[in-house]
Amino acid sequence: MKTSSSNLNMAWNVFKYCTVLRALGSVMILVVLGIIGVSYYAVAVAKYGPALFLGGLDSITALFVLFLFHSLLVMLVWSYFSVVITDPGGVPPNWIPNLDEESGDAGQWAGSDNGGVDLGANQSAMLIEPKHQGIRFCQKCNQFKPPRCHHCSVCRRCILKMDHHCVWVVNCVGAFNYKYFLLFLFYTFLETTLVTVSLLPIFIALFTDDEIPESPGNLAASFITFVLNLAFALSILGFLIMHISLVAGNTTTIEVML
Repeated sequence: MKTSSSNLNMAWNVFKYCTVLRALGSVMILVVLGIIGVSYYAVAVAKYGPALFLGGLDSITALFVLFLFHSLLVMLVWSYFSVVITDPGGVPPNWIPNLDEESGDAGQWAGSDNGGVDLGANQSAMLIEPKHQGIRFCQKCNQFKPPRCHHCSVCRRCILKMDHHCVWVVNCVGAFNYKYFLLFLFYTFLETTLVTVSLLPIFIALFTDDEIPESPGNLAASFITFVLNLAFALSILGFLIMHISLVAGNTTTIEVML
């Protein structure tokens, strides 16, 4: 009785967690855009924009930093929204596995037109036969699951080659948008590293110089931007290394955790 109660509480907690993730929705997109906006102000408006008109080496350095900053920013924004709007890949409603062992096909299109799979007596018996133990069926979607497919409780559907549900992109990372997710990690790491390095002199001056020729607002924006981008650069570096190793091993995050 105690075990049963514990399982019920665990299921309720998971459902509550998924509900919170669904409620976040576009809020996380606004958070990402807010971080980009603060970084843009600190680098392009407050520091290196005015330096373009100083002349000499300062102008050349500012031009170089701004060129890299805007180039990486364009690629970061493009890859980010590509992950957000690209469907990760779902199981077609009429998909069932091909049970003809001689055909060698992985699956075929068949079934009803209502988006579900009606299991007959033969199909129900098929799932418990030893030779068909590799066939999986999703009870929540009421349909068969192809290999490497997993059900996402946040998206409420099965995702092809699901890696994980990412709260930052408000989407699942799967077969069709994993490339964009990997590019997003790569360009975000380069951008945050560039911002951190470009604002490092101001951060050091805050603790060493008595007077800094900057307004309090610009100093506050530069300090916040430096701390945020340093934290993101270090954390994203770990994620980038992990996902590169996953690609090299032809596996996914969810498969490693299972």
